[in-house]
Amino acid sequence: MSSTPPELPSGVRRLGDFTLDRSVLAIIAAALPIGALAAGLAFCLLRLVGLITNAVFYGRLSTAMVAPGAGPHSPLLILFAPVVGGLVIGLMARFGSEKIRGHGMPETIEAVLVGGSKVQPRVALLKPISAAISIGSGGPFGAEGPIIMSGGALGSLLAQFFHLTADQRKTLLVSGAAAGMAATFNAPLASVMLAVEMLLFEWRPRSYLPVAAAVAVATAVRGPLLGSAPVFAVHVGTLHLSGVTYGLCAGAGLVGGLLAVVATALVYGSEDVFGRLPIHWMWWPAIGGGIIGVGGLIEPRALGVGYDVIGELLRGQAPLALIIGILTVKTLIWSLSLGSGTSGGVLAPVFMIGAALGALEAQVFPHVAPGFWSLVGLAAVVGGVMRSPLTGVIFSLELTHEWGALLPLLIGASTAYGFSVLALKRSILTEKIARRDRHLTREYSIDPLEVLFVRDVMETEPIYFRTDAPVTDAAAAFTAAEHDLRDKQNRQRLYPVLDAGDRLHGVVTRRQMLAAALSDHGAGHVLGDVALPEPIVTHTDITLRELANLMADHGVTRLPVVLRDSPTKLVGMVTLVDALAARLLDLQEERESARIIQMRWRSWFGRNADSDLSAV
Repeated sequence: MSSTPPELPSGVRRLGDFTLDRSVLAIIAAALPIGALAAGLAFCLLRLVGLITNAVFYGRLSTAMVAPGAGPHSPLLILFAPVVGGLVIGLMARFGSEKIRGHGMPETIEAVLVGGSKVQPRVALLKPISAAISIGSGGPFGAEGPIIMSGGALGSLLAQFFHLTADQRKTLLVSGAAAGMAATFNAPLASVMLAVEMLLFEWRPRSYLPVAAAVAVATAVRGPLLGSAPVFAVHVGTLHLSGVTYGLCAGAGLVGGLLAVVATALVYGSEDVFGRLPIHWMWWPAIGGGIIGVGGLIEPRALGVGYDVIGELLRGQAPLALIIGILTVKTLIWSLSLGSGTSGGVLAPVFMIGAALGALEAQVFPHVAPGFWSLVGLAAVVGGVMRSPLTGVIFSLELTHEWGALLPLLIGASTAYGFSVLALKRSILTEKIARRDRHLTREYSIDPLEVLFVRDVMETEPIYFRTDAPVTDAAAAFTAAEHDLRDKQNRQRLYPVLDAGDRLHGVVTRRQMLAAALSDHGAGHVLGDVALPEPIVTHTDITLRELANLMADHGVTRLPVVLRDSPTKLVGMVTLVDALAARLLDLQEERESARIIQMRWRSWFGRNADSDLSAV
């Protein structure tokens, strides 16, 4: 059987599933070193966090990752170290860049949406340093948010050295951000998913391929730097799950979604309280540090990134006192201090809080395997807080390599996601953007304008004029006695002008025609004299999305339609209102409900009772 595609009708082009050209190869080539550099940046940041933590809490010079609460400390140190760290961050934000405040994701999203994907060089330098100071002095945050922002800044800075479009800069920015994430957690697939669900705002080969390339390089470079083992190695073993267990996974997801809503409300409630303080925001991180210090006195292991605690929870080895302490203290100090505008990420704290929630549920749920419910809780809270259920599932699997838990995690994360979306308009990542009077939607769908062509909506019998028609006679048609024709002429507003051979000579607007007719020399002019030659045209095989882009590019709302292989052969007119027909169809399919299959009973009493199905 021949694989040659069938011949298309004359003048019709062949469209494809995707729009991609060879320029993507250059962007992929640029993304490869960005991935390697982002991995190096992640390594340096983690080592800097270790250095500061060791210096502050243990009085030694070492870059090894260590938890602030791993050993006994003076209560004054636990109380005041976060305050001093917050004060330093406030000064850096005041005199360096205000963009280092917060966890970094909203700033990255905003740069993509409205900033032309341009990031200042000083942000790339100050953000990781501020995050290292915050975490190293006891802040209950993760390093991934600052790494995402710093990796994105790295990609953006390199892109700004070249002659690239804003979309290409966005691709390289997100490549750096996703590569930094992959290098931090050894989670390449989850990093790509996070890029798609949270940063790219599109699902297209032109952006996916460079991001995947950068993530692959970053993960490969991570091996010799940080190792290739899972970040939280657990051994759940073979799972034997029942219907009851799956139902409890949905219940765990519901509770995880509720906790995600509460945590999000706490973060922005805290931000509102800090916003009403009668002092400059530079001092807020120090106050947030005080909250952290008090929490550290109650539960010291809630301080810092807490990878050791997450591992303990996922292995099912955490005592009940630690589980309750982490669930309450970590949630409070993380959410309340993050609202102060200090620097630090959200993922690691969410991992710990979710794992603690699951560990608490394991006290009442039937035993499945050590750490099983902690893993479900982790995926659920990530799905609810980030509003990215697929990212939550894949993250949980890549962090632990427990691939047999796929279905329970999918149930838990999806349930939490559904509850969170129904309960809150915005997530912890997008509420800050909304408060800056920006709007973004995270609903991705096929543009209905891609479904219909110009030929499906165009006017096939437009009103046109001849080149030799006197201007005054043509203008007089607007006052014709036939009101249907008159109304149609007035609605069309743009009129093709054809020559004697029915070839498109140009176009004339109603305003131009009337102005010429009312001028001093109007009686001596014909339409061929006033028509605009070589007008912008479109073709029957153009999708309505391409038509909308063409109209926007040239600032017009009406276009003549000609044949592709005969560019002077007029076949119709199309307007912006016609193009909106696809939107109307999409709205109708969304809003209008109908019962398609009806059941008709032929017997009232059941004798010879049967039914026939009829499509309406």
